[in-house]
Amino acid sequence: MKRSAFLLVLAPLLMAQSQPRLVPDISARSIEIRYSFTGAQLLLFGAILYPGGRVPSDPADVIVVLKGPVEPILLREKQKIAGIWMNADANRFRSAPSFYAVASSAPVRDLVDERTAAIYELGLQDLQLSPGGGALPEKERRFEAGLLDLRKRQGLYAEHPAGVEISEGVLYRASISIPSQVPVGTYTAETFLVDDGKVIAAATREIDIGKSGFERFVALAAERHGFLYGIASVLLSLGLGWGAAIAFRRRF
Repeated sequence: MKRSAFLLVLAPLLMAQSQPRLVPDISARSIEIRYSFTGAQLLLFGAILYPGGRVPSDPADVIVVLKGPVEPILLREKQKIAGIWMNADANRFRSAPSFYAVASSAPVRDLVDERTAAIYELGLQDLQLSPGGGALPEKERRFEAGLLDLRKRQGLYAEHPAGVEISEGVLYRASISIPSQVPVGTYTAETFLVDDGKVIAAATREIDIGKSGFERFVALAAERHGFLYGIASVLLSLGLGWGAAIAFRRRF
């Protein structure tokens, strides 16, 4: 009886040792945004440790996902009414990633099925955008497509179906572009090891993206003293307008 209980306890450990492991890393644990920030290239790399150090004849594939903090979004739809572009409709999303990029050693749909992709949010079409509710399904799908298209054009959402390079079946690397207008916050870099359509290992690292210098001072002032910041912004705008008017009057 004791031997059987011992084997039951030992079995999960033996199974874990028989599965490959991921040892991930990133080129930068923090990114500082200054006035001269024009974007950055983030390198996600690491190694696949197979049991006994033996690389199989058909090595596993790798998918990496870089995701920014989620945020509520109100998306407005413009339409041309009487020759004027106006806000005609709107839809709210309770939570959507402020940034999302996925890179893989092969197209995601060739590596996993739709169910697995949805569980791990592997791809733009599988993001859990959490619509506000109350809208017709057709409207929600239209606004989801609009949100994805808008953020792709802004460089905030991206897919790289051949963006992961695997060397000797062991070492992997992927480069993801960080645009200049990237939101600040704590980002998660997730790495998934995929074999035979299943995720067999996963690992996560965190990256802090924040403002520094004068940009940090302005951001903190706007967050902590919103009313005073608003008044200062209005006064600054009025002062600049008045100064431009004086200069223009003296010139002409």
